[in-house]
Amino acid sequence: MGEKIIVVGSSTGGTEALKTFLSGMPERAPAILIAQHMPELFTRSFAERLDQLCAMQVKEAGQHEDIVAGCVYLAPGHSHLSLERVAGKFRTVLSKDPPVNRHRPSVEVLFLSAARYLGANAIGVMLTGMGKDGAAAMLKMKQAGAYNFAQDEASCVVFGMPREAIALGAVDEIVPLPRMVERVLARLALDR
Repeated sequence: MGEKIIVVGSSTGGTEALKTFLSGMPERAPAILIAQHMPELFTRSFAERLDQLCAMQVKEAGQHEDIVAGCVYLAPGHSHLSLERVAGKFRTVLSKDPPVNRHRPSVEVLFLSAARYLGANAIGVMLTGMGKDGAAAMLKMKQAGAYNFAQDEASCVVFGMPREAIALGAVDEIVPLPRMVERVLARLALDR
């Protein structure tokens, strides 16, 4: 599946949505980076729980880890997660910079780095969540060549973040959560 990397943003209702999305992903799917609004006490245990449910390896992201296919990197609750390119490889970057859109980790920070470093090699996924964190950066991703998905209103706990991204014209497909994996994998197959 090449150099594709999937970036995911979620907030309210996101823990269940992520469980549904990630448990459907095949073991050798492209790397997935996630910014989920969650207190730092819970991100490690959440990653461990997901790891037991999923074919992919799920972990709380560390600083400067190589981003590899088959792995899911969950932003720790105390840091922004972004990515950088070093010597032709992508790796994780954590930062304690101030909250963005009142959040750390912020979806905006992750999606902006995807727009900057991945361009058309990014697939964006906006899941359920309150507010507008990540919407403007998702538009930048689309402008850089990414293909973006948003969860539909009927399957969201809170439609805020997907609605904002859709309203900005940042989204290519609006998909019910139960079909999200299928649509993302179909897009990856097209892009091969």
